[in-house]
Amino acid sequence: MTVAAKKTIYDNAKQHFLGNFPENLPIEQAYVHIGMYLGWVIDMDLYSEYFEDEASNQIFRFKRREISCTILSEIWEGYLDHQFFNKPGNMFTYYYYAGGLYHADYNQILVQSLPSIYHVSDTWDNYEKLKQRMGMRWQDWNNLVGNRQ
Repeated sequence: MTVAAKKTIYDNAKQHFLGNFPENLPIEQAYVHIGMYLGWVIDMDLYSEYFEDEASNQIFRFKRREISCTILSEIWEGYLDHQFFNKPGNMFTYYYYAGGLYHADYNQILVQSLPSIYHVSDTWDNYEKLKQRMGMRWQDWNNLVGNRQ
């Protein structure tokens, strides 16, 4: 069974803000880590035709840095759904995001001494720091899977 056939939802902000979410933070903070990943997918053109059809305006505006990672995620109700990604995007997301490596990188690069992942600021500087690491992980993964995609 392929990843796409499993109808995978990789993340959902609602699970975060209904769970162990700090009461003193705005609810938008539950969207930051999801939006940063979705933004990277857009920057790498790893999105599906479905996502392109449904989100062409958001894709364009994100690439121009007119909307933030949080807003991008909020537009999609905080979901990271298999439908958003093309085949290599899904395969990588299954490996990197669902496998926990994204969260480890996010913690190492952005959370560090902050109280939680929800305290990370949605800034372009933070996005660029994480984007570099994600790009490295993408290259490593591509070297690992080679032409088996």
